[in-house]
Amino acid sequence: MLFTAFIFGLISSFHCIGMCGPIALMLPVDRSNQAKKVTQIISYHLGRLTAYGTIGLLFGILGKGFYLAGVQQNLSLFIGIAMIMVLLIPEKIVAQYNLSKPVFKLISKVKSALGSQFKKKSYKSLFTIGLLNGFLPCGMVYVALFGAVAMQSALFGTYYMLLFGLGTVPMMSSVVYLNSLMTISFRNRIQKIIPFVGVVIGILFILRGLGIGIPYISPSNISLFVQNKPNCH
Repeated sequence: MLFTAFIFGLISSFHCIGMCGPIALMLPVDRSNQAKKVTQIISYHLGRLTAYGTIGLLFGILGKGFYLAGVQQNLSLFIGIAMIMVLLIPEKIVAQYNLSKPVFKLISKVKSALGSQFKKKSYKSLFTIGLLNGFLPCGMVYVALFGAVAMQSALFGTYYMLLFGLGTVPMMSSVVYLNSLMTISFRNRIQKIIPFVGVVIGILFILRGLGIGIPYISPSNISLFVQNKPNCH
């Protein structure tokens, strides 16, 4: 299921253009030195990946707790359904409930720290911008975190979010160079594709939870609990 993270990141990066594109365009990179510009953009992405990996680690630990409790199949079903619901429920309905209010002050501090970093041009500041950017609220990241929880492992939860972040790198890098080519109509067309991709990924998680015996996609319930090699001597 790890491959779904990269695919979802690649597709959802078109959504990221609208949300985080302005940040990418404002990056304090050296516009006159193309080689340095590339390394500076890499520093920015390393910061974002560090943030995603850290969040993935935390949610992977949470998923491992569910795994040890023996509820992994039901968890996968729940996550698949939750993914689909999050993607299909209109944003206007979600906006009616101010879910971010409890952490509003924290988000404000992150944004304030983010703004101060744009005044600097060091690699450290670009890494910090990416790091803070990665911790800002984002609907697509929330959906990816469902997948990290379903990995039922701290390590694989981290991998899942890192792959999701890597999927966003090509588009978030190209926005710095090709912004004029990404028209509003083009972005809108891609935005319409994102829910379909998310639904497909959600269905994969549901199939995994059903345990109907499809190799790699939906292993049976029995195979989850049977050891490959006996531990008796």
